[in-house]
Amino acid sequence: MRKQTVFITGANKGIGYETARQLGKQGYFVFLGARSQQNGQEAVRKLQEEGIEAQYVLIDVANPSTIPAAAKAIADVTPSLDVLINNAGIGAGGNVPSQQSMEDIRRVYEVNVFGPIQVIQSMLPLLKKSPLGRIVNVSSGLGSLTFHSDPSHEHYGVNPLDYNSSKTALNAVTVMFAKEFVGAPLKINAVDPGYTATDMNNNSGPRSVEHSAGTVAKLALIGEDGPSGKFFDETGEIPW
Repeated sequence: MRKQTVFITGANKGIGYETARQLGKQGYFVFLGARSQQNGQEAVRKLQEEGIEAQYVLIDVANPSTIPAAAKAIADVTPSLDVLINNAGIGAGGNVPSQQSMEDIRRVYEVNVFGPIQVIQSMLPLLKKSPLGRIVNVSSGLGSLTFHSDPSHEHYGVNPLDYNSSKTALNAVTVMFAKEFVGAPLKINAVDPGYTATDMNNNSGPRSVEHSAGTVAKLALIGEDGPSGKFFDETGEIPW
């Protein structure tokens, strides 16, 4: 396969789907990851109707056995992968840390932290074969310790332990992998797409999926002189 390739988890709807659509319009072959075969294949059909080359890949980041199987499915089609976008995630629970159950916290971490780690590790053999490999971890401004330490910041009063700390952990994962590949072509960054109208928040966010997906896609398209090990939102670099 000569076209550039991208694999996106949780891509059958919302920001993931729109990011797939935007990169597909840029000429990328899209490997669309989703845990539901029916929803994933329907999303692929919609992309193909727009002239985008795409293939469904079964992956449930909370089910570790599906992750190496997804890597094999991609490797059966292409010898390399240019972009990995860890988009799959689940939302916040209550706003009182002392009242959140360990079961809920573990469930969120399985999807938002452990899943992306295993996805990166499984996709690295393919990414390292790309001359310009890129990894984009979809995080959140709610993972910024700087924002949460500032009583004047809009995020200060949003305090779900499970979601916020999982995104802080994902940011740390981003830094650790970026340090491993300093000096290599592979670049790894985290992105806060912003509060967006999606199913996760009952479409209450003020940003459109088109706008937020553009913020994500921008990091997938950085050149050789682009950043690595950084955290960005729509305005540029933001603090951890």
